[in-house]
Amino acid sequence: MITIGQTFQVTQTLIMEDVKRSLSSVLDSVEGLLGVVITDRDGVNLIKATTSSCPELALKLNFLATFGMATEQASKLGVGKNKLIITSYGNYQAVQFNRSPLLVTLIAESNSNTGQLLNLEGTLNPLIENLSAVIGETRVDV
Repeated sequence: MITIGQTFQVTQTLIMEDVKRSLSSVLDSVEGLLGVVITDRDGVNLIKATTSSCPELALKLNFLATFGMATEQASKLGVGKNKLIITSYGNYQAVQFNRSPLLVTLIAESNSNTGQLLNLEGTLNPLIENLSAVIGETRVDV
């Protein structure tokens, strides 16, 4: 006999597998895109898709958590809620979207088309909404 908990767990697993497949297909959609990482506000990795060329340091908690802190500070400037941050490094660029309660980080080569990376927000929105729903259902109020 299948319990409600087992059904819920199977549903979560299927959604996560679908999200991971979709993220992997997004990697091929922009030349030079090396990684897509979805985290919580604290930078904890929930799901990611990367190529072998993706810099390991860009996947670490301290790098990913910085956006959450920076977006909070930027929102205090009095010009509204911060939606995204684009950061350029020597060989790489990072585009980070605030999709509260989740954050999306795109890591790409420095010569990748930033406009195409920005356009991925619309592509990723349905995935983020599904993932947010799964996360919202698994939270436990204490």
